[in-house]
Amino acid sequence: MSLLPPDPAAKATHDFIAYDSTCVPEHCFHAFDALYCALTSVAPIPPSFPDDKYPLFVTWNTRSSRPGRSPRLRGCIGNFEAMSLHEGLAEYALISAFRDSRFRKIDKSELPSLECGISLLTDFEDAESYLDWTIGVHGIYISFPHPSTVISSSGAPSPLSSSADLPRVTNKQKFTATYLPDVIPEQGWDKIEAIDSAIYKAGWTGQITEDIRRSVKLRRYQSRKCVVGWGDYINWRQKMEAKV
Repeated sequence: MSLLPPDPAAKATHDFIAYDSTCVPEHCFHAFDALYCALTSVAPIPPSFPDDKYPLFVTWNTRSSRPGRSPRLRGCIGNFEAMSLHEGLAEYALISAFRDSRFRKIDKSELPSLECGISLLTDFEDAESYLDWTIGVHGIYISFPHPSTVISSSGAPSPLSSSADLPRVTNKQKFTATYLPDVIPEQGWDKIEAIDSAIYKAGWTGQITEDIRRSVKLRRYQSRKCVVGWGDYINWRQKMEAKV
């Protein structure tokens, strides 16, 4: 079965980045293969890597044709429950490509410009405070109650609880959000900027106070990551087809 032509801008011998041996290019190839087969109806290549279990995220980026420009996010969704890699990578490759509500669905014409990043999450720890983590090392998962229920550090009810500007309590009494470890240094945020961004990402639309920050329960984690471009996926697919 012939493949779409490789991206002319990705003619290097290898255009993948592997950060350690836990997450390897074959994981990205498997995710890429799931998307390619879903868009073309060709048969997938069975995975040959161990079917270990990890919490995982699949990220799709669009690579710029202009040198020096950073890739642009095209979709990113994952799961904090440990999943088998064979099934989980294929499933979330499609979920992040087709069901990320921030973006339209990825279509076939975009394949040559895509790169796929796989993040396998490890070393989960409950932090002692919202600042108990290290930029560039940890990802953050935050949860916090509706601020109308927050007790201020003085022991009295938070001034927010009687504020006329406080968004009304809805059935969403708990807010949650996450940032993968590489996102925060890429954005150039310090810890408070990252926490505040995560609070807004979780769906809070009101003012962020120190009491709200202190109400955050933070779980830190690390990530093993690999990134693969379309060109290397094509080379891998052709080699695997030749073995059949």
